[in-house]
Amino acid sequence: MARPGVLERTLAAFGERVQDGFLDFGRFWIFGGRAVGFIPRELMSAGGWRRLLPQCLEIGTRSVPVVMVTGMFVGMVLVVQSFEQFDAAGLGDRIGALVNVSVVSELAPVLAGVMLAGRVGGALTAELGTMNVSEQLLALRAMGADPIRYLVAPRFLACLLLAPLLTCYANLMGAIGAWIVYAGIFAGDSEPYWTNTRNAIEMWDIGSGLTKSVFFGGALGMISCYKGFHCKPGAEGVGQACTQSFVVSFIVILVLDFFLNMSLTGFYRAWFGFRSIF
Repeated sequence: MARPGVLERTLAAFGERVQDGFLDFGRFWIFGGRAVGFIPRELMSAGGWRRLLPQCLEIGTRSVPVVMVTGMFVGMVLVVQSFEQFDAAGLGDRIGALVNVSVVSELAPVLAGVMLAGRVGGALTAELGTMNVSEQLLALRAMGADPIRYLVAPRFLACLLLAPLLTCYANLMGAIGAWIVYAGIFAGDSEPYWTNTRNAIEMWDIGSGLTKSVFFGGALGMISCYKGFHCKPGAEGVGQACTQSFVVSFIVILVLDFFLNMSLTGFYRAWFGFRSIF
């Protein structure tokens, strides 16, 4: 029997990777469905809250400084990059409206999601991956406890709940950072800055940003836990899982941002029509 040629081997390897990808995709949704199914029971039990609150501290409270500093400098950069063009067009006093609408509705949710993916996602994957490699997950199953309920559900719920709060911090610091540069460096008037910001930002902008942050937080939480549960043996396997967790979470956040933006923009135009901030 003749040996398969290079083309046949390449196609076979490609087909195997595609098949593994579909199998992994299916396992992820089964994994996520089981984790979500445990959330009502976790919220209705005292033990569930005892497992949830430490995760809120680790995922939410300890991420606040990073999100606040990053949000502030994002607002500063936006003003520095756009002030000259706005000032030349006679719209310098409107720059606060543009910057803060962009931060609230678009940049802050993505920023909070990426910061969580980098700081929290890797930590969750490393923690659960180490437990998987050291057979602690197997020990939990041997004791009759479901590791998805006790380990995944509280971490996923903490990411889901705290991503919007971190987005609010990013919104606030983005507005303050932009104002510091506008008033302190470019000598702009503070009153028009805050007045135009207040008039331009609608509840829709805030709501759409927080809605997107819920999806981002849930996606990165579930991806991180899944990668930790299914990492390869050894320290190298845990390291690869952490890298994959961040990369996949980052890509998923950008993809979700595109589709959510398309959907939310379509809803807004259907209900309220076109809106201009100028």
